[in-house]
Amino acid sequence: MTTTTGHDVPAIELTVARRQLVLFVVVLSSAVYNAATFTATAILPQMQGAMAATQDEISWVVTFNILATAVVTPMTGWLVASFGRRNVMFWSLAGFTLASLLCGLARGLDDLVLWRVLQGAAGAPMLPLGQTLILDVFPRHQHPKAIAIFGMANTAGPIIGPMLAGVLSDYYGWRWGFYMIVPVALLATIGARLILPQDDSRRPTSLDWTGFLSLSIAIAAMQIILARGQRLDWFESTEIIVATFIGVVAFYLFVVHSLTARKPFLDLRILLDRNFAIGLLLVGMFGMVNFTPMVLLPPLLQAHLGYTDRLIGLMVGWRGVGVAAGFFLVMMMGRLDPRVTMIIGFGVQILSGLWLMAITLDADFATFALNAFLQGTAVGLIWAPIATTAFWTLPAASRAEATSVFHLTRNIASSFFISICVAEVVRATGANYSRLVENVTPYSKQLLLGPAMSGWNVETLSGLASLSKEINRQAALIAYTNVFYIYTLISLTAIPLALLVRRAQSR
Repeated sequence: MTTTTGHDVPAIELTVARRQLVLFVVVLSSAVYNAATFTATAILPQMQGAMAATQDEISWVVTFNILATAVVTPMTGWLVASFGRRNVMFWSLAGFTLASLLCGLARGLDDLVLWRVLQGAAGAPMLPLGQTLILDVFPRHQHPKAIAIFGMANTAGPIIGPMLAGVLSDYYGWRWGFYMIVPVALLATIGARLILPQDDSRRPTSLDWTGFLSLSIAIAAMQIILARGQRLDWFESTEIIVATFIGVVAFYLFVVHSLTARKPFLDLRILLDRNFAIGLLLVGMFGMVNFTPMVLLPPLLQAHLGYTDRLIGLMVGWRGVGVAAGFFLVMMMGRLDPRVTMIIGFGVQILSGLWLMAITLDADFATFALNAFLQGTAVGLIWAPIATTAFWTLPAASRAEATSVFHLTRNIASSFFISICVAEVVRATGANYSRLVENVTPYSKQLLLGPAMSGWNVETLSGLASLSKEINRQAALIAYTNVFYIYTLISLTAIPLALLVRRAQSR
């Protein structure tokens, strides 16, 4: 064992070599978890084709995974207190590895969504627990270096995962996007069992099951409404009406119980802190604009521009490079007020949205790659300042509770907004197609150009098919532009909110 003195003594004293091994396990776990998240977005188009799914149906692969992560993340503290750090990390990794394998073996969309839910739920404790382990086993003076390495792993996964998945899925099919995760996750699982220190300070505590279940039911009901509403014609469907009723009742029970229970699942009283309340609004907006382009762009690129899975994977990978660049810029601008850095980040996000709104179906790969890089840079610039300012004025005793609510809000906002955007793309594409075909007649000037206009005409089946395909492409582009407009507007709305954050008082 190492010996350290004063305030620099780590919570768990290990040899230097053992600390490095713990860091390796945590970094590997973090990298494979983040790789899995972004890999799924890169292979969405191929999964959609293989399962004959619509765009709104295949988006469930991402949204329900995020939702499962959101629900289970606040349970991390209770799990650690009841079962210990090493056990929770080991079983999280084991469940994540098994779920990744089952995702690759899925026979249909229902199976895949189920295993993605398990993957998100099992992996949810890995990131917060990994960060806690690093802070516990390293002396305080080594925290910045260890956390920096941990942060690099969080950006390496989104870069390497999608690129490798794109190549493998091009040659062997979409299943290999999940299979490639298994050996790395298995190595991390074995490492967690053999290397992580045993936690002997368990303090079994009760979980507020009423609060947990009511919140889970409310979130699940809302996700079902958003995911299936467009397909079932919203409140014309009995299923949507029943889901709405269940969701409203469950959410009412959650709020009432949380405000009256002695030890609620989530203490809503922390919302009385102004900075934290504004921080939740900001992180919700951040969640909305974070994953949405990565769910929308791959289907657009494959279905309407003919991009291969390899190129889509490279595009998603460039976003990961942008995230790394954003984190680097945050470190370089460390002396700036975090509110200024946050505003700059949302400004970059606005630029990326305006660029997407102006993109045509003739845009080349470099355009989408550079835009993805810009999106990632914005994410890197925004995340750290939001996480800092939200907790500026919050008492230290409330931080653990607040962290759970903070991450819960981000994930829920991301999942819900993706569903809303996909529903809008499906709705607007159909509506725009109907309007555009009204302007196509045998006397349209464009049709008189014949071969020069890709053989469009209304007199042959091949000409009609070609014309219909082009009208559908243009209708889809208008629909995507509508969503990118909303994306840009949300980023713009976040800027005045950032100005309302109070500066922490020096003590």
